[in-house]
Amino acid sequence: MADVEASDNGPFQAFWVGGDNLLAVAEGSEDGAQQAALEEVRIRVGTLLKTETVSFLLGAGTSVDCGGPLLGKVPIAIEQAIHKEGIYGGDSPRLRRWRKMFYLSVQHVVDNGSVPTSCDDILERHKAIQEGGAEPLAANFEQVLSQLYRWRAALPEKGGRLRIEGDPGVDVTAEDLESCLAVAVRALAEACHLPAPDKQAGFITYKNFLRKVLTRPLNLKRVNLFTLNYDTLVEQAADAEGIVLLDGCVGTQRRIFRPESYEQDLYFPAETTEGRVHRFDRVVHLYKLHGSISWAVEEPSIENPYGIAASAGEMASEGGHLLIYPTPAKYGETLGMPYSELFRRFAGALVRPQSVLFTIGYGFGDDHVNAIIRQALSVPSFTLVVVDPAPQSEFVKRLKEQQDQRVWIAEGGVGTFSGFVQDVLPDLREEDIRKKVIATQRALSKSRSEEQGGENGGG
Repeated sequence: MADVEASDNGPFQAFWVGGDNLLAVAEGSEDGAQQAALEEVRIRVGTLLKTETVSFLLGAGTSVDCGGPLLGKVPIAIEQAIHKEGIYGGDSPRLRRWRKMFYLSVQHVVDNGSVPTSCDDILERHKAIQEGGAEPLAANFEQVLSQLYRWRAALPEKGGRLRIEGDPGVDVTAEDLESCLAVAVRALAEACHLPAPDKQAGFITYKNFLRKVLTRPLNLKRVNLFTLNYDTLVEQAADAEGIVLLDGCVGTQRRIFRPESYEQDLYFPAETTEGRVHRFDRVVHLYKLHGSISWAVEEPSIENPYGIAASAGEMASEGGHLLIYPTPAKYGETLGMPYSELFRRFAGALVRPQSVLFTIGYGFGDDHVNAIIRQALSVPSFTLVVVDPAPQSEFVKRLKEQQDQRVWIAEGGVGTFSGFVQDVLPDLREEDIRKKVIATQRALSKSRSEEQGGENGGG
């Protein structure tokens, strides 16, 4: 059995439980002290994995090693895709009318005057991006799309014009808004087509992650895997490992969203005739809280009451929006209901007795998610494990200041997705064997010390 090795994700590592850093090693300590401290952390995390209800919340940070975009800013790749379709003409380039609307929505989100909104400034921005000298715009891309959706929702289903006074003002037709949204969503969908060809190593982490979380004892509840990401990395990793995902969708040729399917489970008959059944051990519950690139909107019907269809492949079919955002203003009660159902289940899992939530790659930038976590922290038996190489949010900083023993924070190398899976997240089957080996070694060492003490005393 291989020893635990520190990952190559940075020299600084810390694992805080309350106000104590379990990875702190005093100067002059023996060689292997850091290794022993990391081993102790693995044992503690293994104990958490054996609690009644275990949930994971994955954010954009978990897909970075696979080439995934961080949406806290407008990804350059998405701007490039928008420029490709929004600028035409050779020697005298011109902007399509919807192109300016994209930057106006960015300006309304950040409101700091640094966003190009005139035609000349946008073309200058395009030139800087082509030359590789442009920094990402400091606007949350999801909020930019939500702004565009709100503007579109203010207009009739067909036709209409929206005018908003201001500097800069807004004067746009419904058709231009739909064009802008279609290009922006398609660009994001392409950016979430992961893993990137040169990022296959990051995909291995997903497979190792799923493999380890499935080593929980079968008598406990299924692991809940909540994700805020649009990509299908979890689904691909599950397929590669032969894992069944209960993701809220049912069907074979045509998969539709039916949340009651989360209540299902998988068993198989025993090899005897006694009628007993065994629980299938390779099942995970997956909740895509912010939608998926494999989801598409269709007209609600008796067969598909929520109006959501999921493709069995990597991407939803062309024609229609590929992504669904938690913006009920766009789709009304139809989309409000599925999201409310997903978040209800998220909140329900966290407030159960003896519940644990691991947040990995999540920067605590979504207030609606933070509110649920804040509510869960009022439950005395709840434990929160924050996995973040360098926490920046005020939410986490305040938690750290409280020195609450129920709040564990992994920072530095062990705070990355790959570092946490490699160095901290245990394979419980291996850990059981490891504990027995350690116990035997300690017993033998104690026996030897007692024998040596007896010999010295008898002399």
